[in-house]
Amino acid sequence: MAAEFSPEQIEDFKESFGLFDRVGDSQVAFNQVADIMRALGQNPTNKAVNAILGNPSADDLANKRVNFETFLPMLKEVDAQPKGAIDDYIEGLRVFDKEGNGTIMGAELRIVLATLGEKMTEHEIESLMVGQEDENGSLHYEAFVKHILSV
Repeated sequence: MAAEFSPEQIEDFKESFGLFDRVGDSQVAFNQVADIMRALGQNPTNKAVNAILGNPSADDLANKRVNFETFLPMLKEVDAQPKGAIDDYIEGLRVFDKEGNGTIMGAELRIVLATLGEKMTEHEIESLMVGQEDENGSLHYEAFVKHILSV
C-alpha cells in the first residue's frame, strides 16, 4: 500500500471499518483501532497506535470512539511508517544462532518473545511456533521468518 489510497481501497477500508462498529453509530472504540489496522494488512505496534491516538488512558481506550474520517489519516500514518525487511528479522534472530548453522533453540525464542519488546502471551507464542521446531527443539529461523511474514 502507498501513503495515498485509491478510491477503491478507501471504499474497502470503510466497509471493513464498518464491520467493527458494534453500536451502529459509524464509529469504533479506540481499543479497536489497532485490530482494524491489522485487518487491513498493517502491522503497527500497540505503542505506535497509542501514540497516534494521543496516548489515551485505559478508560479512554475503552470508551472513546472514532469515525472513519478520523481513522483514515491514522491508517495513512501507519502505512507510511517504514516496514522491516525479511533480512532485518533474520539478522535479528541470527544473534541467537550460537552454532552458526541457521538454527536457534525454540525455548530461547519463546523466552525472548515473552520478555522483550511487545511481550507476547504464552498462547500467542504457541500458535506462532506450531510446527516450527524439529525433534531437537531447534528452529530454522530463516524459514520461520519467511513463514511468519507470509501469513
